[in-house]
Amino acid sequence: MVELGRRRMRGERRRKLRLSKIYSFACGKQSLKGDHSQIGERGFSRVVFCNEPESVEAGIRSYADNSVSSTKYNVATFLPKSLFEQFRRVANFFFLVTGILAFTKLAPYTAVSAILPLIVIIGATMVKEAIEDWRRKQQDMEVNNRRVKVHKGHGTFEYTQWKNLKVGHIVKIMKDEFFPADLVLLSSCYEDAVCYVETMNLDGETNLKLKQALEVTSSLHEDFHFSDFKATIKCEDPNANLYSFVGNMEYEEQQYSLSPHQLLLRDSKLRNTDYIFGVVIFTGHDTKVIQNSTDPPSKRSKVEKKVDRVIYFLFCILFLMAGVGSIFFGFATKDDLENGLMKRWYLRPDDSTIFFDPKRAPAAAIFHCLTALMLYGFFIPISLYVSIEIVKVLQSIFINQDIHMYYEDADKPAHACTSNLNEELGQVDTILSDKTGTLTCNSMEFIKCSIAGVAYGRVVTEVERAMTRKNGSALIVNSGDSPDRNVPIKGFNFTDERIMNGKWVNEPYADIIKNFFRLLAICHTAIPEVDEDTGNVSYETESPDESAFVIAAREIGFEFYKRTQTSLSMYELDPISGDKIQRTYKLLNVLEFNSSRKRMSVIVKDEEGKILLLCKGADSVMFERLAKDGREFEEKTSEHVHEYADAGLRTMILAYRELDENQYKEFDRKFSQAKNSVSEDRDTLIEEVSDKIERNLILLGSTAVEDKLQNGVPNCIDKLAQAGIKIWVLTGDKMETAINIGFACSLLRQGMKQIIIHLETPEIQSLEKSGDKLAIAKASRESIRHQISEAAQQLTVSRGTSQQAFALIVDGKSLTYALEDNMKNMFLDLAVRCASVICCRSSPKQKALVTRLVKSRTGKTTLAIGDGANDVGMLQEADIGVGISGVEGMQAVASSDIAIAQFRYLERLLLVHGHWCYRRISSMICYFFYKNITFGFTLFLYEVYASFSGQPAYNDWFLSLYNVLFSSLPVIALGVFDQDVSARYCLRFPMLYQQGVQNALFSWRRILSWMLNGFISAIIIFFFCTKAMEIQAFDENGRTAGRDMLGAAMFTCVVWVVNLQMALAINYFTLIQHILIWGSIALWYLFLLGYGAMSPSISTNAYKVFIETLAPSPSFWIITLFVAITTLVPYFSFSAIQMRFFPMYHEMVQWIRHEGKTNDPEFVAMVRQVSLQSTSVGSTARLAAKDNDLRNIVTNHT
Repeated sequence: MVELGRRRMRGERRRKLRLSKIYSFACGKQSLKGDHSQIGERGFSRVVFCNEPESVEAGIRSYADNSVSSTKYNVATFLPKSLFEQFRRVANFFFLVTGILAFTKLAPYTAVSAILPLIVIIGATMVKEAIEDWRRKQQDMEVNNRRVKVHKGHGTFEYTQWKNLKVGHIVKIMKDEFFPADLVLLSSCYEDAVCYVETMNLDGETNLKLKQALEVTSSLHEDFHFSDFKATIKCEDPNANLYSFVGNMEYEEQQYSLSPHQLLLRDSKLRNTDYIFGVVIFTGHDTKVIQNSTDPPSKRSKVEKKVDRVIYFLFCILFLMAGVGSIFFGFATKDDLENGLMKRWYLRPDDSTIFFDPKRAPAAAIFHCLTALMLYGFFIPISLYVSIEIVKVLQSIFINQDIHMYYEDADKPAHACTSNLNEELGQVDTILSDKTGTLTCNSMEFIKCSIAGVAYGRVVTEVERAMTRKNGSALIVNSGDSPDRNVPIKGFNFTDERIMNGKWVNEPYADIIKNFFRLLAICHTAIPEVDEDTGNVSYETESPDESAFVIAAREIGFEFYKRTQTSLSMYELDPISGDKIQRTYKLLNVLEFNSSRKRMSVIVKDEEGKILLLCKGADSVMFERLAKDGREFEEKTSEHVHEYADAGLRTMILAYRELDENQYKEFDRKFSQAKNSVSEDRDTLIEEVSDKIERNLILLGSTAVEDKLQNGVPNCIDKLAQAGIKIWVLTGDKMETAINIGFACSLLRQGMKQIIIHLETPEIQSLEKSGDKLAIAKASRESIRHQISEAAQQLTVSRGTSQQAFALIVDGKSLTYALEDNMKNMFLDLAVRCASVICCRSSPKQKALVTRLVKSRTGKTTLAIGDGANDVGMLQEADIGVGISGVEGMQAVASSDIAIAQFRYLERLLLVHGHWCYRRISSMICYFFYKNITFGFTLFLYEVYASFSGQPAYNDWFLSLYNVLFSSLPVIALGVFDQDVSARYCLRFPMLYQQGVQNALFSWRRILSWMLNGFISAIIIFFFCTKAMEIQAFDENGRTAGRDMLGAAMFTCVVWVVNLQMALAINYFTLIQHILIWGSIALWYLFLLGYGAMSPSISTNAYKVFIETLAPSPSFWIITLFVAITTLVPYFSFSAIQMRFFPMYHEMVQWIRHEGKTNDPEFVAMVRQVSLQSTSVGSTARLAAKDNDLRNIVTNHT
């Protein structure tokens, strides 16, 4: 019966196989016993007992469980760890110390009033931390409690939670489920044991991957097959490498090597496969995805770092004031005793043990210093950091909700992944950008090709149009729309009547054309999907380039429609009959593409028994692999490749060779040995074997695909250049392609001097032929040094004689030497003096190193922008990383600080939001220091007035609530809503952005001027209040003002002054700001009424002070009005004079807006001219250069 059941199941498997479109391209069953020399050694010591997770041997090894935790705290550690985080800030620690001292007799106020504000501020931050951590906990619980089918014995599978899985468990994963741990694939619903996997959560790639189990386990299709399944897996230890796996499986006393093709990673998803069976090998924090989940680098903005330094500066002032006051107090205390009587009897020295003892004056001075530090501590803004956090979060919400940065086609808004760097967006000096997918669409279209030395394709590219405009020629008419094609085909924009619609059979080299497109239809890893209703074939590919190639082959008449484990099927146009005929090629091997090989090959056997190696790759590696008799069209093809590169196209060389049976058998033997090798150098062995067979090729021709510029890129670059931002392009493309894309997007222009640093010199090439690596390195290093020095001299000479703009272009080989320690400073000095910098053939590591060099050596803010996994290092290295949520997945977005959908949104992100956020945060912080100095210095002045007695001028709760209730909310509104100019004017006058780059609004000069304003305000408030109230009767009963009335009156003036100062500083009023400013003042009076109505034991010297003494007295209201107006006169006068005679750039723009000069062309042109005078790149600079050339021609003729 069991055997009958198995036969029936095999029949069902065959039926599923015929209906399946899912096949693997990883050819060659790995069943040979390989080299297991490293298994069991350090780094390769993991042993998995399959189907025996509870065995004694498995228990001894005590592997990690499958639960994961991403939380920062737990119940036991939350309080100590979060408190430690809060009190790491020096300001918070200071207030903690003063709060503790408040419980001693040294305190000038009650302990409760000192501790409560600190508890509120720290508590609010801790609650925020707790909420964020609880959200992470909920996410962890959701993941850990997911359910999966696990083998419970006797061939039965039951659901259990992910967290209960152990190493060795056999699991059954159903379609569209995530893998709960790292698994080794044992079998699937298909007879050849393949499955389709989506890895977006791991690497961000949207294309699907194919995995295949070992042949020996591929027959285990049903649950009951696992009732007595036993195997032992020995493999590498847990590590973070997603793309490698070394191990072997011992099954039925035979060993079989394992590779990444059998590895299913946690958080990947099973797609287009009904089910798979797998064995758990890594769990929980041992899985590769968790091993990769390192915390992103901690980034702090320059403004935030400067705030720390300002706080330290305020601490210095605080200690200076306390020290000076204590010295005076010590001398006054020492001289206090005269003829046995105390001069300052009102200080009640008889009620004190030491604080006012003339005989112990030094000790009294020391104690007074501690009291003064507590009293003057209000100089330090206790609510500054939490207010900044609140403001930044709200600013991030505005960025996320900006409809002008919403990309409707992909339904993707902008997303600020972190709010720490909002103001940094307004200080960017240099942008380092990827090209493919960032400046361009990463949506490839087959445009042109060169076959047998003949160029085909009549479509005009965007770069060719830009070059035509650059040269001033007539615009070429685009003949790209074929009259025979009504509906545009994605990925195919080719037209040429010579080979379209089957006419290629009439060409002189028809056989070569046939082999060319046959290669495109076979040499790939695409998966065809046939629409059962229409019969149309679509393709799942690993890259947009590959999709364009397969589609091009289909449109010419070579339609690939089916892939199995060992074959490829396609329809070809028969040149003789003109009919489509079916051809099947046996797929023998796939030599996969990677960034170091720069090529891909497949080995197939055709229906006639010929064994063919079909290869496509970059020209830099393909031409050198051609056979002597295979170079017939090399010269013409090379010319066409350069022409295509000049047109901004990406090229690929196509070649092939025929193998005899013995050659292939020898290769296959070595290749199988290399693939089955279980060692660290496995990839090297595979590459060596592949390299030997990919020789003596016969050239067919070259493809050319276009990656179009994204919409709005030239205009965005032009606007950013007008804002004074430098733009560097770091790309892996060829130099010619990068240069021409530079022209298309206006980074380069006619008349700009190009400085090209490269190693394509005869001397270097001759050394490369000799193969002496040391000599090559030495000569290359000297060549690069000489080229950099010579270019620097050119710039120096040109600077004194003309306004010539320079562009620096460097290739990847040269960059390797230019970034060495003894040369990188020379390279950077040259680069920063150039208007544009383009680095070609750059590796991901080089991109990150260039970014680090610019950031660390210039000290300016850098922004990196990219869309692919190869840009992650660059994004994390820059001060700000911006990810493009484009075609290459989401890995760049996951590693970025801010995500946008299109490059053009960078214009609004920086020039509008960046400018606003920088201005708002800068103004907010300066105002914070102003209001605290205004308040704190009145305390010091009262101390001087009261002979440094340590008595505060204000009630305890006045002191405590000043920063929390009476002055904090308006400043938050300033940080969220204020605008110096509207978004339209930010874009119209991009030079406004330079205020952030030059840090004009948060310089020490500006900070100190606000502090000085605070000191002046405090002096005016104190002296006007004291002088107005000390010598005359305060009310109609003839009573004079006491400390309680003076303190309340001064505090009222402080509240009015700091809030009115806010009103004067605001550029853009909203209803919320009105409510908060006038509401804060009203809240003070309400508090004074309510607090004064409490019993004297609670309100102390504020008991009914307002209702009985202040409110009935006209002099109180007169003093408040007079002091408030007088205190604001210095700031108002200074601002008016500056605005009228020495306006800053934003004030000039405000004049245009407020005085209705938007229609005054002369004034607008004058203001705009300031923003355009230093532009070197962009379309504006190109037009300006053309105008200069025309003027020079006219001048020469006259």
